[in-house]
Amino acid sequence: MAAEAQQLTVPTEAELLQGQADLWRHSLYYMTSMAFQCAVKLGVPTTIHSLGGAASLPDLVAALSLPPAKLPYLRRIMRLLATSGVFAADNAADVVTYRLTPVSWLLLDSVAVDGHPNQTPIVLAATSRHCIEAAMGLSDWFQKDVVASPFEDLHGVTLFDGSMAEQDPEIDAVFNDALASHDNSGFLTVLRECGGALFQGLESLTDCCGGDGTTARAVVEAFPQIKCTVLDLPKVIDNVPADGVVNYVAGDMFKSVPPAQACAAPLE
Repeated sequence: MAAEAQQLTVPTEAELLQGQADLWRHSLYYMTSMAFQCAVKLGVPTTIHSLGGAASLPDLVAALSLPPAKLPYLRRIMRLLATSGVFAADNAADVVTYRLTPVSWLLLDSVAVDGHPNQTPIVLAATSRHCIEAAMGLSDWFQKDVVASPFEDLHGVTLFDGSMAEQDPEIDAVFNDALASHDNSGFLTVLRECGGALFQGLESLTDCCGGDGTTARAVVEAFPQIKCTVLDLPKVIDNVPADGVVNYVAGDMFKSVPPAQACAAPLE
């Protein structure tokens, strides 16, 4: 016997009003990402830093060489990003000034932040038209009998693959820079807090997909007894000058990995 159908509970008026607010919030989430991208491309975090760590809207308009007529629109973007935690806002004497937060500290150009590399490439890659267009076609993708990811299905290329480099070298460079920023982020903190336990007794290490060797060099600097080898695709390794600190090998980790006591590989 079929189970009795449960009686549906109709939301209250207050719940429906809250639902309406949430509907608008979810529908407009993308505006935060676009405002984030806009601020990064304009260089707002670095500009605030160069102005002493705090800046008003007129300060930003002048420093960024923006047309004065754009000030009201910049106000809306900065207000949204302050609400989202990208910047902090102070309102004293009816003048709003914006300060950096931990998020925007990670977006400073030419400013080292305790071993954390600049994360701008991650923002630019994640908000690129390639990713946005793939996301916009999700419903169509779900109805297709394909195994390729939405990105691959739409663009006909694979991220971090030669096909992407051939179709659009500029965006391929952005994605590879984003990968390098992600892989190297916070690694010095890991070395300081856990390095002794992780690398005790280790004499050789191969870093697969090690990029420009930033992580491997950090390991060697902290533990000079370890011989580090960086393995990456030829298009990556060929652009990295030999530094005498680590050994660079061009190749494919799925075909061959230089021998070592330990191997570091990206998680998929």
